[in-house]
Amino acid sequence: MTMPHTVTLFDQELKAVAGRVSEMGGLTEAMLSDAVSALTRMDKDLARRVVAQDKRVDALQFEVEEQAILIIARRQPVAQDLRDVIAAMRISNDLERVGDLAKNIAKRVIAIDGTFDSKKFALGVEHMTELTQAQLKDVLDAYANRDEETAVSVRERDDEVDAIYTSIFRELLTYMMEDPRQISICAHLLFCAKNIERIGDHATNIAENVIYMATGVQPMDDRQKQDETGVVAEPSS
Repeated sequence: MTMPHTVTLFDQELKAVAGRVSEMGGLTEAMLSDAVSALTRMDKDLARRVVAQDKRVDALQFEVEEQAILIIARRQPVAQDLRDVIAAMRISNDLERVGDLAKNIAKRVIAIDGTFDSKKFALGVEHMTELTQAQLKDVLDAYANRDEETAVSVRERDDEVDAIYTSIFRELLTYMMEDPRQISICAHLLFCAKNIERIGDHATNIAENVIYMATGVQPMDDRQKQDETGVVAEPSS
């Protein structure tokens, strides 16, 4: 029986890695959407399902890293092929963090005790999520199509997400000062909003790696952050 050509096997291995990265992307997009739906509706059952989904994302990220390491060891890729493997590893790491952040939002929903009636907050979070979801979708499409132009666009669109987050932060701070009984729930909501903002940052990280994959050049100019709050996202758990 004739063995498949080495080049054909190599191409199949690269496609398998890219396929797992794309699967991670689809899962994390769904987790973000469900986590924010759970937040705006205070749906604890949906939040628990989001938390459970994170295990699959973690498993896929492990598979991507394992396969990428094996490809480097066996094939010793160079130039474009090496960039593809490195980019897949980096992007899978960012997607794993996106999954963690969506899970953290869901865990906050489960932990929230009480209600918070603010249509302005809900609208702000939903709008910020729409922008972040668009970033994720576009950058994953850019990865699949080696689309440098779209990746550059995603990288340049992070300012609006930061601006909305800063507005939400100030609104929640006002609520906490006006009614100390709202401090606990507002703190949960603040971390949820911060996690959504951080997902946008990971989308821009992915965009930079798509640019690197497509061109061989890593963007070196600093992205200007519009988040003026100084709040950091909570660690993954």
